Amino acid sequence: MEKEVIIIGGGVAGLSSGIYGQLNGYSTEILEMHSLPGGQCTAWKRKDYTFDYCIHWLVGSSSGPFHDIWKETGALDEHTEIWDPDTFVTMRMPDGEDFIVYADVDRWEQYLIDFAPVDIIPIARMCNDMRKMSTMHMFEDPAFRRGLLDYARFMINSGPAVRLFMKYGKMPLDKYFRKLGFKNQLLKECLLSIAGGMEDFSTVGFLFVLLWFSQKNAGYPIGGSMPFTMRMAERYRSLGGIFTGKSRVEKIIIDGNRAVGVRMIDGTLKYADYIIGACDLHALIYDMLDGKYITPKIEKAFAKWPLFKPIVQVSFGISRHIESEFHTYQVIAPGETIGRTTLATGYGVSNYNHDPEITPEGKCVMKMLFDSPIELWEDLKEEEYSAEKQKIASDAMEKLEKLYPDVKGCIEVVDVATPLTNIRYTGVWRGAYEGFLPTSKNMTKTLSNKLKGLENFYMAGQWLFPGGGLPPSAQSGKWLFQEITKKDNKKFRVE
Repeated sequence: MEKEVIIIGGGVAGLSSGIYGQLNGYSTEILEMHSLPGGQCTAWKRKDYTFDYCIHWLVGSSSGPFHDIWKETGALDEHTEIWDPDTFVTMRMPDGEDFIVYADVDRWEQYLIDFAPVDIIPIARMCNDMRKMSTMHMFEDPAFRRGLLDYARFMINSGPAVRLFMKYGKMPLDKYFRKLGFKNQLLKECLLSIAGGMEDFSTVGFLFVLLWFSQKNAGYPIGGSMPFTMRMAERYRSLGGIFTGKSRVEKIIIDGNRAVGVRMIDGTLKYADYIIGACDLHALIYDMLDGKYITPKIEKAFAKWPLFKPIVQVSFGISRHIESEFHTYQVIAPGETIGRTTLATGYGVSNYNHDPEITPEGKCVMKMLFDSPIELWEDLKEEEYSAEKQKIASDAMEKLEKLYPDVKGCIEVVDVATPLTNIRYTGVWRGAYEGFLPTSKNMTKTLSNKLKGLENFYMAGQWLFPGGGLPPSAQSGKWLFQEITKKDNKKFRVE
């Protein structure tokens, strides 16, 4: 008889958990608070425009363990077209000049040397550090499945990257740039802007991101977020999994030291052999489990680790095609305002001309993103909230018209999604869309997917890994079923 599994949350982590559960002979049901699968990996329609909320680039788009997971879960299939941009981002500096971050390390190195010839030596060192990171071989399996031979092979194959990791793993980005000895202050400011001005942003994280682009392993799947998650959902259903939307879990039922079921918000009780929390970690620990199973690491994480700042997304449907030399601009504008938000560093603007599935023929879709502290939103009354969204729309349109003068008079649709929008549909704690921010202090740390004293309960999702994102979310679902199958003396399968 198949063991039954309840999965709380139908985002990428929940879908991955469900797929690997079904593949390994478990009967799973996903309980999702929203009507649709995908969680934050989603999009919505306004008239004939599609506004995407999640994927800008995807690690594992072409190779490696994450790519294997995308293929196994159906997120990427033989029909999925991947677009690899020439640039990672283009910084529009306060003086109106552009600073380009090319996706190819060799091309970017030459650009940087032309930009700041005085810094040819630190530029070469930085780019060589990125190249050394290419030797890093990611583990396919969780720690309990690795043997001495796996670690020996890892050290042999990943030696240069491991040495860099040990050298810079706990070094903040600002200190890394100072250590390299950049003399051109403008270049240093531009480089820091890549990390949104976060001086404690992990050096290793910075090196990895640009490396993935250079390897063409961080491409964009045409169609964006909604088709991506719908392919996963279809894969899950085709394996016999049950997705139940509009089903919010209120509490996890405990019998002795075992998780045995859940109580829904309407009072309905559901029971299973295993319970998997693939939802917001704070709600899971502090609400559904009443704070009774808090581990010291989780307590420290919520007390000490910084969160990703919430974002506001302003999406534009434009009635004419707008050409853009670069697909994404990061406009450096500290101190400027959009609505009541004073910008810490600036705002990003993306043009979706590269995606014909999102952009209607002869038209254009753009979106603007900026950080907005949750404190600005927490106590707004309904009429204040409505007025703030209108002010944001007006201010954002003004800034877009400055960056792209041709959009003036052609904007058909303006859609504003706030941190409260994200919280309402996904329950994410304080609007922290990717969980814990990766810093020099937590980059090498993870949270366990189990809780001491609670049997038959597992956790999945981006909150377990500082930096968050889709790849570790999906991987956490695979890894936990590798644990469950071992516990049940079953061979783990991926097909």
